[in-house]
Amino acid sequence: MCGKPEETADLQDLLIYVCKRISVYGEMLKEMGTVDKQAAHFICKALFTTITNVAWDDDVLIDRIKEGLKVRDEIKKKVGTALSGTLQDCVTWSSGDKKEIIDKAMSDEVRITAAQNEDVRSLRELLIIGCKGIAAYADHAAILGYEKDDIYGFLMEALASTTKDLSVEEFESFNGPIILTTNCLIPIKKDNTYLGRLFTTGVVNYPGAKHIADRPVGGAKDFSQAIALAKTCKPPQEIESGTIVGGFTHNQVLALADKVIDAVKSGAIKRFVVMAGCDGRQKARSYFTGVAENLPKDMVILTAGCAKYRYNKLDLGDIGGIPRVLDAGQCNDSYSLAVIALKLKEAFGLKDINELPISYDIAWYEQKAVAVLLALLFLGVKGMRLGPTLPAFLSPAVAKVLVEKFDIKPIGTVQEDIAAMMTGK
Repeated sequence: MCGKPEETADLQDLLIYVCKRISVYGEMLKEMGTVDKQAAHFICKALFTTITNVAWDDDVLIDRIKEGLKVRDEIKKKVGTALSGTLQDCVTWSSGDKKEIIDKAMSDEVRITAAQNEDVRSLRELLIIGCKGIAAYADHAAILGYEKDDIYGFLMEALASTTKDLSVEEFESFNGPIILTTNCLIPIKKDNTYLGRLFTTGVVNYPGAKHIADRPVGGAKDFSQAIALAKTCKPPQEIESGTIVGGFTHNQVLALADKVIDAVKSGAIKRFVVMAGCDGRQKARSYFTGVAENLPKDMVILTAGCAKYRYNKLDLGDIGGIPRVLDAGQCNDSYSLAVIALKLKEAFGLKDINELPISYDIAWYEQKAVAVLLALLFLGVKGMRLGPTLPAFLSPAVAKVLVEKFDIKPIGTVQEDIAAMMTGK
């Protein structure tokens, strides 16, 4: 705080937060081809105000906050009907005494420490502080008569990005209605723009989402609400481009069995690694990306389930036309991976599935993955690695049996585990 009273620093944090809310709407206008200069000028001056050793007067800061709320309301009107869904503003007051504003400023919803992940907090704060410097230089330049919409647009895009959680980015930019039919639903952030577009059905439910009732006997589910909403929504925004090859269920792989077997016999393929299972938000799951990136070029990944999203966009190439990532599909398609292993055992004339050149590096998160694990244990598969951690519901005695009978082990480091898998361990 560089000597500032705590209340003054809190007011500056609140001013930054108001700039973020303005930027959320400003980014929307920017996507429609318009940069709001009134909002941009305010953001530049406001961020400049929060730079170290610039502004110390609480009353001035409060006036600037109130001005910012007016700017926010004006730019929100400009966005108008183009704003799909609902956007809840945590800061909605336009008047009040100093204590009321400070109390609101100190709430968890507007503090930079609201993000639980330490690295996310750090990166967001680094970006915000960098924007402060850009804003100061932009303000200097504007006084001299030099302005660029690109700079203003970037400031709003950058500030808006600090209000978004990467794990819901696709829903934000999809723009249309979203229907959740099964698991993989995670808590929705308070500042989302898509809860009003979210539908659930079957056993899935979420507070605030519209639920589509089960089909009546002999009838069909009524999706009319979702269809009607879809007709009013903007098209999805492209967030990336490229191609991903999938569809390697057991029927497809077995159709290529001769080619696969020849590649193994010739030594072109030294080993398969089953990297199936779940994905999650934990930083530790970057381990699976690291494994995929560092596997020798003569090893092929067999995958199914959302664990593949950690590496299926990497350019891992192919081996004689066989992609190095063979994606069977969803988690329930793990069945195909088991069938492939059993057919390979038969093709090579082996008595034990564990004699195959296959290692298992499984990611788990929820109960369906445990069902897959139990199926592999039933087949007698040994030596599986499981991560990011071993299930906490295993008692020491049960864990001991699994370790001793099936050689189950937790994942280690990327390099150590790859070295072990290369030797069949």
